[in-house]
Formats: sequence, C-alpha cells, structure tokens
Amino acid sequence: MAGDRRVGVAMDFSPCSRAALQWAADNVVREGDHLIIVNVQKEVFYEGGEMQLWEATGSPLIPLSEISDPTTLKKYGVKVDAETLDMLNIVARQKQIVLVMKIYWGDPREKICEAIDNIPLSCLIIGNRGLGKIKRVFMGSVSNFVVNNGSCPITVVKSTENGA
Repeated sequence: MAGDRRVGVAMDFSPCSRAALQWAADNVVREGDHLIIVNVQKEVFYEGGEMQLWEATGSPLIPLSEISDPTTLKKYGVKVDAETLDMLNIVARQKQIVLVMKIYWGDPREKICEAIDNIPLSCLIIGNRGLGKIKRVFMGSVSNFVVNNGSCPITVVKSTENGA
C-alpha cells in the first residue's frame, strides 16, 4: 500500500551515509513512502535547551523545509552539508515522498535500534565504512550491531571510501 512504508536511512552526513541515502533512493524508496533520516549525535550540550528537552525520546520529526533551514538544525547541534541537502531535496521531489529527520543523542548503535522500534521503521538502510578487523574490534561497528539487534529488515551499503 502506498504511503504506509517508513523507510529509514541512518545518516551521520559522512560519504558512506550519503552512499546509503543514494542507494535507498535508487533501490527502495518509491512514491508515497515516508523517508526518515535517523541521525545520532554523540554529545549532548545542554546550553541549547532543545537537546535537553528531547534527549530521552529524540527530537520531533523535522520536515525537509526545516532541515534546509540552518538555524533550525543548529538548535539541535546538527550540521548538514550542502551536498546532502541537495540529495535530500532531489530525492523528495523526484520520488514525491515525505522526507523527515529524527535526531537522537547517545550511542549510535543503541539509538538506531531504538528508532527502528519507536518510529517504527519498515526497513533501514545504513552505510558501512569498511573498517578492517582490528579497527572493528577497537571501535565497534555500528552497522554490525544494528544488523544483529534491529527488529526490521536492514540493508548495509558498503562504502567505496575508506573510513578512519
């Protein structure tokens, strides 16, 4: 049924998350879907007020028009680059979808899994930086954790760029 799918894309605005967004746009998202950008910020600064208010539950769903307004996202401590903003606007216009963002604060692994259940998402697309085995042991892999603990279908898009 059109309009019932809530497709999530985990984005930290890195090249690998932009690749996941592009893959989702090319292969999953269709007219009438809701595309939900899930962003997790690691640090919480209580000076802004907005972040303290939404720390436990995540931000309200932020529509694309507000994502495009730098002052709106600044109060949540999020910086979206111009390339990603262009991608979001093009996808929303071409696919005729509703595009929103939800911001969480904390451990990305836990918060992305939380978003899957709380939004709830029909599926999730997440990027993978392609860390080697040693880096994965020390840094952990967000995508690996989400694949093993998420409660919806999850697609991992492997980045062609090497992450640090």
